[in-house]
Amino acid sequence: MNLFSTVISDKAPAPLAERLRPHRIDEMVGQQHLLGKDGILRRLIEQDQLTSAIFWGPPGTGKTTLARVIAQTTSSHFVAFSAVLQGVKEIREVVAKAQQERSYYGRRTLLFIDEIHRFNKAQQDALLPCVENGDITLIGATTENPSFEVNSALLSRSRVFVLEPLAAEDIQQLLKRALAAQEGLGPQNLTIEDKAIEFIAEQAHGDARSALNTLEIAAATASDKTIRHSDAAAAMQKAPLLYDKGAEEHYNVISAFIKSMRDSDPDAAVYWLARMIEAGEDPLFIARRMVIFAAEDVGNADPRALQVAVATQQAVHFIGMPEGRIPLAQAVTYLATAPKSNAAYVAIGEAQREVRQSGALPVPLHLRNAPTGLMKGLGYGKDYQYAHNQTDSIVTQVHLPEALGGTKFYRPKDSGYEKTIRERLDWWSNIRKR
Repeated sequence: MNLFSTVISDKAPAPLAERLRPHRIDEMVGQQHLLGKDGILRRLIEQDQLTSAIFWGPPGTGKTTLARVIAQTTSSHFVAFSAVLQGVKEIREVVAKAQQERSYYGRRTLLFIDEIHRFNKAQQDALLPCVENGDITLIGATTENPSFEVNSALLSRSRVFVLEPLAAEDIQQLLKRALAAQEGLGPQNLTIEDKAIEFIAEQAHGDARSALNTLEIAAATASDKTIRHSDAAAAMQKAPLLYDKGAEEHYNVISAFIKSMRDSDPDAAVYWLARMIEAGEDPLFIARRMVIFAAEDVGNADPRALQVAVATQQAVHFIGMPEGRIPLAQAVTYLATAPKSNAAYVAIGEAQREVRQSGALPVPLHLRNAPTGLMKGLGYGKDYQYAHNQTDSIVTQVHLPEALGGTKFYRPKDSGYEKTIRERLDWWSNIRKR
């Protein structure tokens, strides 16, 4: 008996998201800024004027679907290509076939490269000649910022279109379509609770593929042909957070975190902290950013802020996670509610610019040490005023190079403890003048 003689002829059905992939622009959901009645991309497609393009957006926003719709609308030969699995050799094969299509049939080839950011510079450079001479129309899809991930030569020959996460209302529309469509779940005659469809749409976070996958699982596990909220929750498990520690969203979230603290909004700051923690961000990275913030944005308005931030870094390093989230939250709320001053940060920036501009100006003679007789004879240290021998420890000598006399780099603000520093400096200045 041959155990391998039986051949399974029936293929497993394609995933729901694949079966429901639109074929026309009017079937697309969302992206109205590009595909609406007056959307620029819609006009380019309908007028057959679209050249090479980069579609940049989060997962599940329709990048692949849109490329297929464009190919079908413009009667182009569609070739899908994965930057993960294929390289320069396969690119050359595609280009050779595209040249034949163009020469013999007068038909353009639309080359769709998914995850184009995974191509290295050499692989991206290999695309340049065929894009430039029109052998192919390139559409690259990426979840990463093209400014960082696509080389400038290829970027200059392409137009970047930003796809946005789908609104919850758009995803609800897709889910209802999936339940009704014959190629979808229509033959199963399912019903769904309003709470369930709202839950899936909200928890998908703008990702249509995730929503449809969740619906498909919920439909397979639902009893008596009704998808309830509990079925949807079980199918969803936990919505993955959009956060890539090495890419665009990483910088977006940390930027929101810093700006929320700077703008004295502890609620927002704690939210963005939670986002990073839940996404698995390195807690010591968060602590380092807080140490920088304490010196840059709080400064001498509250000198304790730096102490709190450094202590938090040590505490997180000492106790680890998940308990480390507690000192992180304490420090974040402290920094967000502390008085703010960037005067020290501004001062060092201005001083460095002055040094670069004026170079190594000579140290005033009275500030120089005189460890030898020769140096003392040259006037080193002459007339130096020892502060502890002066009334109120106040001296009248200058400490900047002569060319910079009177220059101010540090200008304390009227905020928190820095107000006290400013008042003290003003008091010293008035005494010196007298």
